[in-house]
Amino acid sequence: MAATEPPEPAAACAKCSRLAAFRETNRAAHPSFWNAPVPAFGGTDARLLVVGLAPGLKGANRTGRPFTGDYAGEVLYQALLDTGFARGTYAARADDGLRLNGCRVTNAVRCVPPDNKPTAAEIRTCSNAFLAGEIAALPRLRAILALGKVAHDAVLGTQGLVKAHHPFAHGREHSLPNGLTLADCYHCSRYNVNTGRMTPAMLRDVLTRLSGLLDAA
Repeated sequence: MAATEPPEPAAACAKCSRLAAFRETNRAAHPSFWNAPVPAFGGTDARLLVVGLAPGLKGANRTGRPFTGDYAGEVLYQALLDTGFARGTYAARADDGLRLNGCRVTNAVRCVPPDNKPTAAEIRTCSNAFLAGEIAALPRLRAILALGKVAHDAVLGTQGLVKAHHPFAHGREHSLPNGLTLADCYHCSRYNVNTGRMTPAMLRDVLTRLSGLLDAA
């Protein structure tokens, strides 16, 4: 893999006009929020890349760090702490001092979308522009954890792979042609947890298995 710096969108990125316009609307309504593309969190020495869907309006779009400031972040970062992929204390702030350990967290779409629903074109544009380069630029990367089907499909798209050949299923692992393992997990959203589709223990189980896989590599 190329040892280049992972690409990050500019603060005024305009690749997706609808998302850029929504950022401006939020900047007027919430001037204290981050209101810009949210960069990845974690070092370039990561062996595990966690990929979510997009920043939440009052989560990462507010704090400027992926999965920080909303319910999904509470579940994700506690699971990373429990399984050794993070150190410190998660306090729902970008300056809480939390550190990732051999792990990096990002999103398929870097800007908050209206109603938390990016379009297929926005997912494709952002993933090809940034997620693909991020995957290629992490020299120690061995596994990717996709939180939800959209993230799973975005990762496949960056590798030019056919979705039908790698169907999403919670707990499933896929061996990719580039030597990486793609692991699937339901998204740790409040809705999924409240409906019982997803539990924190389910996420910890997936991360524990990935930890063992990485240690054995």
